[in-house]
Amino acid sequence: MLELRPCCEHCAKELPPESDEAMICSFECTFCSDCVGQLDNVCPNCGGGFSPRPVRPATNWRNDNFLGRCPPTSKVTFKPVDFEEHAKLRQAVAGRSPQAR
Repeated sequence: MLELRPCCEHCAKELPPESDEAMICSFECTFCSDCVGQLDNVCPNCGGGFSPRPVRPATNWRNDNFLGRCPPTSKVTFKPVDFEEHAKLRQAVAGRSPQAR
C-alpha cells in the first residue's frame, strides 16, 4: 500500500493525501509537480520517471478501503536534490524514456 508521504522530498511543500500535485516514482519517492519539472522527470534517487500519485478515497465507499482505515504516513522524507549530481544522472539516462531506463 502506498505510504502517501506528506511532503515533497526537495522543497518540503505539503502534499496532503488529496493533492493532485504529488508525483511519485516506482519506489514512492515523492515530489511536487513543480520540482518534477525541474528534475526533467528523472528521479534523483533511482533514475526512474514520475507518475501522478493516486488519491486514496476519504470516504468508505467499499470494504474499508479509505483514509480512515489506511491513513497516510506522517514520516517526512526530506532530501533536497544536489543539482550537480542530478545533472550527471540526467546525462546518463538522456534520450531514454522512463520505460527504457
